Amino acid sequence: MTRPDAEAQWQAIWAHRGWKARLLWPLSQIYRVLIAWRRQRYVRGQWPVERLPVPVIVIGNVVVGGAGKTPTVMALIAHLRSRGWSPGVVSRGHGRASDGLLELTPETTAAQAGDEPTLIHRSTGVPVVVGKRRADAARALLAAHPEVNLLLCDDGLQHLALGRDIAIAVFDDRGTGNGWLLPAGLLREPWPPATEDPFSPQFVLLQRRAGSAPVFSSALPVGATSFAATRRLSAFARGPDGSERPLSELAGRELVAVAGIARPDVFFEMLRDRGLALSRCMALPDHASPDAYRSVLDSPSSTVVCTEKDAVKLFAQAQALPADRRPSLWAVPLELRLDPAFLAALDQRLEGLRAGARLSSPHGYQTA
Repeated sequence: MTRPDAEAQWQAIWAHRGWKARLLWPLSQIYRVLIAWRRQRYVRGQWPVERLPVPVIVIGNVVVGGAGKTPTVMALIAHLRSRGWSPGVVSRGHGRASDGLLELTPETTAAQAGDEPTLIHRSTGVPVVVGKRRADAARALLAAHPEVNLLLCDDGLQHLALGRDIAIAVFDDRGTGNGWLLPAGLLREPWPPATEDPFSPQFVLLQRRAGSAPVFSSALPVGATSFAATRRLSAFARGPDGSERPLSELAGRELVAVAGIARPDVFFEMLRDRGLALSRCMALPDHASPDAYRSVLDSPSSTVVCTEKDAVKLFAQAQALPADRRPSLWAVPLELRLDPAFLAALDQRLEGLRAGARLSSPHGYQTA
C-alpha cells in the first residue's frame, strides 16, 4: 500500500465513528491526557511562554492534514501589506533536512527549508525564517529585519512556547471529522477548547470550495467568531520561467496531474471542475521528497499540471534537464478569498495592537 493510499484510508476512518475508530478510541484518551498535561505546564507558567516586541498572529489547524493554512498565510500577507504592516513569517519547516535556524533566500530549496516556507517566501517575498523553536526563529528574523513589525506563525497553533496575540484556527470541508482525538479521529487537540483556555483562537476560518456550502457545525470556543473563506483554482497556470497561460488552453490536452499534498484528490477534482481532462493522476505523500518527483520528468512529451507546493520541488529539477528532455510543466495557483468581515475584524484587533494596549491574559494584547 502506498503512503497516499494509507492516508486516504485514515481519512475514511476519521470521518465516522465506525468500528475501526472505536477500536482506537482508548488510545485517543491517553493522547487527551498527554495534551492536557502539556498545556497546563504553559498555563501555569511552569514552562515559559516567550513574548516578542511585535504582534504575533498564529495560523494553524486542529485537524490532521492540510486545511488551508498556507493559502491563508499568503492571503493575509497581501492584506496586511495593504494596511501598512511589514510582516514576516516563522515556521518549523516540516519535512526539511535539519532543525537549525535558517533564513530563506531566493536560492533556498524546499529540501532545506520545507515546502510551505519556500512557497510563502517565493510567492510573497517577505522575510521567512524556519526553526524547530518558533521563538528562536522569530528573534532571528527580527534581528535581521528591523523593519518587520508583525509576525505570522505558520502552523503554530499547538506551539505554545511562542506567545500569540491573535490565533486563527483553519478548517476545511472535513470540519472536525468524527469529533475524536488522534488516533481515533482527526483532532490534534480537543475542540472546542475549554472555556478557561488562554490559548483558544479568537477567529475560526471555515474554508470551502467555490460553489459549495460550509459543512462545519461544531461549537466554537468561547469568545471566538467564525468566518468563511472561499477557495478555487486560478484561471491561469504558471510555468517554471514565470510565464502564464490561461488554464482553458490546457482543456483539450491529456494531462498528467501531480499533487504531493495532504488530500491530492481534492486538487484533481478541482482541475476537473475547471474542465481539464486528466489522463493520469499521480498522488504523492504530503511533504514528499524531491526524489518522488523524478518519474514525472521521464516523459518529455507529457504536459504536467501540479500545485504550487509541488512546483517548488518539481520545477527546480526540470530546470536542471536539457530543454528537449523537459515535459511541459504548469503549476495552478490556489486562490483564497477571505470574508471582508473577517478582514475588518482582524484589522480592528490589530489597531489595538498597533496602539500597544495589552490583553489581561499573559498570552496576548488587549484591543480597544
